[in-house]
Amino acid sequence: MLKIIKQSSCKESDITPESIYQKRRQFMKAGSVVGASLFLNGLSAQANASIAINKFNKSAYKVDEELTDYKDATRYNNFYEFGTGKSDPARNATEFDTDNWTIEVAGLCNKPGVMRLEDMVDGLDVEERIYRHRCVEAWSMVIPWLGIPLGKILQRYEPTSSAKYVAFTTLLDKKRMPGQQRPVLDWPYVEGLRMDEAMHPLTLMAIGMYGKTMPNQNGAPIRLVVPWKYGFKGIKSIVKIEFTEQQPPTTWNLANPREYGFYSNVNPKVSHPRWTQARERRIGDFFKRKTLMFNGYADEVASLYSGMDLKKNF
Repeated sequence: MLKIIKQSSCKESDITPESIYQKRRQFMKAGSVVGASLFLNGLSAQANASIAINKFNKSAYKVDEELTDYKDATRYNNFYEFGTGKSDPARNATEFDTDNWTIEVAGLCNKPGVMRLEDMVDGLDVEERIYRHRCVEAWSMVIPWLGIPLGKILQRYEPTSSAKYVAFTTLLDKKRMPGQQRPVLDWPYVEGLRMDEAMHPLTLMAIGMYGKTMPNQNGAPIRLVVPWKYGFKGIKSIVKIEFTEQQPPTTWNLANPREYGFYSNVNPKVSHPRWTQARERRIGDFFKRKTLMFNGYADEVASLYSGMDLKKNF
């Protein structure tokens, strides 16, 4: 089982109750989210890997907005490996076994290898980051992720100067992931980032959410979170990371390049061929709101795309 344990001098009284996570205003009043002997469990029977964290840091990267309800965030999911319906992953991933998880690191780096997940993140501080999560179907959530900046993980493997991109691969196991038995996509799921995107401090490898182990239906035991991009860029249940010189293939771009580009930055000015992206509906809200450029992270990431035609490079 995955256990990431850190020492802490905090008292048990410092622990933030789970209920506080449900509303952002309550959360802000609660103060620091650190605790002694805090055991972060996933949903019952839905996360076999467990994380024992005695302390996690509140990151400077956060949004002052109401959090999406935990039930909505864990029962309304896109995870085609467990079904194409929004409720399918929560129903079909309950027995997904994530014990003894390993990740292969390969390609243009000086220290390739196959690592256990706990070895990959050993010694790195787990941070809580409250991010907007924008999906291409014009709906969005606000989720408090627990994770580690991807760049800190990648640096350990010493990518070479020839490495221009980072490619990711999801587990391929038709028995454990029944959705892979249907040819709705070309399995396994693959994704990729440009190296500067991968190394940007906003890019997160998430291992939990809402103070809990990552639920199976949300990408257990480890997934990518890139908050200025559409949600399908956030590849789940990662088993391989590869440094490449050429732009790697990505699943949805392979399936329909007219509708899904490599970059997939949130851009209200670029419509999906079948619907506008100018407005979005936050899960739990009735009315729509304006979509923000780069999902509201323009100040942090717009410089990555200076001089690029963002309609051509969508």
